[in-house]
Amino acid sequence: MGGTGNSPCASCKLLRRRCTKDCIFAPYFPSDDPNKFAIAHKVFGASNISKMLQELPVHQRADAVSSLVYEANARVRDPVYGCVGAISYLQNQVSQLQMQLAVAQTEILCIQMQQDQQITLPTTPLLFDEDDEKSFLLQNNLPQFLNFTPFNNSVNCDSFKKGTLYGHDMVS
Repeated sequence: MGGTGNSPCASCKLLRRRCTKDCIFAPYFPSDDPNKFAIAHKVFGASNISKMLQELPVHQRADAVSSLVYEANARVRDPVYGCVGAISYLQNQVSQLQMQLAVAQTEILCIQMQQDQQITLPTTPLLFDEDDEKSFLLQNNLPQFLNFTPFNNSVNCDSFKKGTLYGHDMVS
């Protein structure tokens, strides 16, 4: 018999036929795992599985059976989309995680830029009379007179906290 020991393989057992020593299903559908063939048979049919296996070289058949069983399981879980539904779901998850990563990297950059900008100007000794108005303005408001703003060439960090990025809703 083609199955393990004296028992027929799972496909021959399910199809209620005699398992021969050259059974094409026996190496890939052992008798101790009947559900493996049952689900593949339900989706693809024994005849189609047999044709697919016969068209492949022997060294590729185990991978083909593994793929058929995976696709059959996916098709049973999601009759409309099958594996494509699972792949699409995973691609969407990767896309969302990439967006979250981009937001996190942007927030890190903003925090680093804020820390760099918080370096205070050294206090200069009074060069002018304290009562003189021009001296007060030059000493205390020098950055404004020089048209200096801390985030002159930076990204507005608050816009990345929550909301959307490139038209996609962000998960927080």
